[in-house]
Amino acid sequence: MSETRPPLPPFTQDSAIQKVRAAEDGWNGRNPEKVSLAYTIDSRWRNRSEIFQGRSAIVEFLTRKWEREHEYRLIKEIWAHSGDRIAVRFAYEFHDAAGDWFRAYGNENWEFDGNGLMRVRHASINDLAIRDSERKFHWDRSGPRPADHPGLTDLGL
Repeated sequence: MSETRPPLPPFTQDSAIQKVRAAEDGWNGRNPEKVSLAYTIDSRWRNRSEIFQGRSAIVEFLTRKWEREHEYRLIKEIWAHSGDRIAVRFAYEFHDAAGDWFRAYGNENWEFDGNGLMRVRHASINDLAIRDSERKFHWDRSGPRPADHPGLTDLGL
């Protein structure tokens, strides 16, 4: 039995936006095992300077990530799409163990298989230290961004 994760490629503008929001919602739930199910068993990743492959590596990576990035909140926005590929820009806010806040900015390039699972993910990310007063992502600690919370463009990011 093969896994399916709609919407499936080839993507329309609407289905690509739906796929981006589903990814954002999943990551905001901060459950590494659940998030990993959106990727193929042998998914290939480049995240910053780390390169790895497979769901178990994804779970290990996300577990490490969310152990050090406290109160993580992510917003993704579609940049472009074509066929089985989607490009997004994103920003997320978090604080470290010392309580210092950061906003990370980046771009991701995604490629999907015919079942809608991501088989390739390339992420380029830069961090910016921010003051607590500069935070822009305000919603409950874990879970999806509320529908009425502004996106990146609306926030001037």
